[in-house]
Amino acid sequence: MAALTKEMVPMVVGGGASARVESDMPAKFKAGDTVLVRNINPPTHTRMPRYIRGKTGKVEHDHGVFIYPDASAHGEEKPQHCYSVRFTAQELWGPEANAKDSLYIDLFDDYIEKA
Repeated sequence: MAALTKEMVPMVVGGGASARVESDMPAKFKAGDTVLVRNINPPTHTRMPRYIRGKTGKVEHDHGVFIYPDASAHGEEKPQHCYSVRFTAQELWGPEANAKDSLYIDLFDDYIEKA
Protein backbone atom coordinates (compact mmCIF):
# COMPACT_ATOMS: atom_id res chain seq x y z
CA MET A 1 0.00 0.00 0.00
CA ALA A 2 1.36 3.38 -1.00
CA ALA A 3 1.97 6.07 1.57
CA LEU A 4 -0.53 8.92 1.72
CA THR A 5 1.17 12.03 0.39
CA LYS A 6 0.31 15.65 1.13
CA GLU A 7 -1.03 16.04 -2.39
CA MET A 8 -3.43 13.08 -1.94
CA VAL A 9 -5.08 14.39 1.26
CA PRO A 10 -7.69 16.72 -0.37
CA MET A 11 -8.83 13.93 -2.71
CA VAL A 12 -9.06 11.34 0.06
CA VAL A 13 -10.83 13.64 2.52
CA GLY A 14 -13.13 15.09 -0.13
CA GLY A 15 -13.99 11.68 -1.53
CA GLY A 16 -14.82 10.15 1.83
CA ALA A 17 -12.34 7.29 1.45
CA SER A 18 -12.88 4.44 3.87
CA ALA A 19 -10.52 1.97 5.51
CA ARG A 20 -13.32 -0.65 5.64
CA VAL A 21 -12.38 -4.07 4.27
CA GLU A 22 -14.88 -6.52 2.81
CA SER A 23 -14.22 -9.68 4.82
CA ASP A 24 -16.02 -12.60 6.40
CA MET A 25 -13.43 -12.66 9.20
CA PRO A 26 -15.23 -13.75 12.40
CA ALA A 27 -15.41 -11.24 15.22
CA LYS A 28 -13.55 -12.07 18.44
CA PHE A 29 -16.02 -10.04 20.53
CA LYS A 30 -19.71 -9.22 20.48
CA ALA A 31 -21.93 -6.56 21.99
CA GLY A 32 -22.16 -7.06 25.75
CA ASP A 33 -18.69 -8.64 26.14
CA THR A 34 -16.55 -7.18 28.92
CA VAL A 35 -13.03 -6.52 27.65
CA LEU A 36 -9.72 -5.49 29.12
CA VAL A 37 -7.56 -3.05 27.19
CA ARG A 38 -4.09 -4.51 26.83
CA ASN A 39 -1.41 -2.56 28.68
CA ILE A 40 1.14 -2.44 25.91
CA ASN A 41 3.58 0.27 24.95
CA PRO A 42 4.59 -0.35 21.34
CA PRO A 43 7.72 1.50 20.20
CA THR A 44 5.92 2.42 16.97
CA HIS A 45 2.62 3.93 15.82
CA THR A 46 -0.57 3.14 17.74
CA ARG A 47 -4.06 4.62 17.88
CA MET A 48 -4.71 3.22 21.36
CA PRO A 49 -5.01 6.06 23.89
CA ARG A 50 -2.62 5.64 26.81
CA TYR A 51 -5.25 6.52 29.44
CA ILE A 52 -7.38 3.44 28.64
CA ARG A 53 -4.57 0.88 28.90
CA GLY A 54 -5.32 -1.67 31.61
CA LYS A 55 -8.93 -0.46 31.90
CA THR A 56 -12.09 -2.56 31.56
CA GLY A 57 -14.96 -1.68 29.24
CA LYS A 58 -17.98 -3.19 27.54
CA VAL A 59 -18.29 -3.81 23.80
CA GLU A 60 -21.29 -1.88 22.51
CA HIS A 61 -20.99 -2.44 18.75
CA ASP A 62 -18.86 -4.21 16.14
CA HIS A 63 -18.18 -1.75 13.30
CA GLY A 64 -16.86 -4.48 11.00
CA VAL A 65 -13.41 -5.13 9.51
CA PHE A 66 -11.01 -2.28 8.77
CA ILE A 67 -7.37 -1.76 7.88
CA TYR A 68 -5.44 -1.93 11.16
CA PRO A 69 -3.66 1.46 11.27
CA ASP A 70 -0.81 0.34 13.52
CA ALA A 71 0.31 -2.18 10.88
CA SER A 72 -0.63 -0.01 7.90
CA ALA A 73 1.68 2.76 9.14
CA HIS A 74 4.54 0.33 8.46
CA GLY A 75 3.33 -0.91 5.08
CA GLU A 76 1.77 -4.11 6.45
CA GLU A 77 -1.78 -5.32 5.94
CA LYS A 78 -3.52 -6.75 8.97
CA PRO A 79 -7.26 -6.15 8.70
CA GLN A 80 -9.29 -6.71 11.85
CA HIS A 81 -12.54 -5.87 13.58
CA CYS A 82 -13.03 -2.49 15.21
CA TYR A 83 -15.42 -2.20 18.16
CA SER A 84 -17.09 0.65 19.99
CA VAL A 85 -16.20 0.06 23.65
CA ARG A 86 -17.90 1.92 26.52
CA PHE A 87 -15.90 2.88 29.59
CA THR A 88 -17.47 4.38 32.69
CA ALA A 89 -15.96 7.66 33.80
CA GLN A 90 -15.21 6.09 37.18
CA GLU A 91 -13.26 3.26 35.52
CA LEU A 92 -11.12 5.81 33.71
CA TRP A 93 -10.80 8.61 36.26
CA GLY A 94 -11.68 7.12 39.63
CA PRO A 95 -14.55 7.31 42.12
CA GLU A 96 -14.68 11.12 42.01
CA ALA A 97 -15.92 11.00 38.39
CA ASN A 98 -19.63 11.26 37.72
CA ALA A 99 -21.19 7.78 37.86
CA LYS A 100 -23.57 8.72 35.03
CA ASP A 101 -20.83 9.56 32.53
CA SER A 102 -19.28 7.20 29.98
CA LEU A 103 -16.80 7.45 27.15
CA TYR A 104 -16.99 5.41 23.94
CA ILE A 105 -13.74 4.58 22.15
CA ASP A 106 -13.27 2.59 18.93
CA LEU A 107 -10.73 -0.18 19.49
CA PHE A 108 -9.23 -2.88 17.27
CA ASP A 109 -8.92 -6.59 18.09
CA ASP A 110 -5.22 -6.29 18.94
CA TYR A 111 -5.96 -3.70 21.63
CA ILE A 112 -8.37 -5.77 23.72
CA GLU A 113 -8.82 -9.18 25.30
CA LYS A 114 -11.63 -10.91 27.22
CA ALA A 115 -11.82 -9.63 30.79
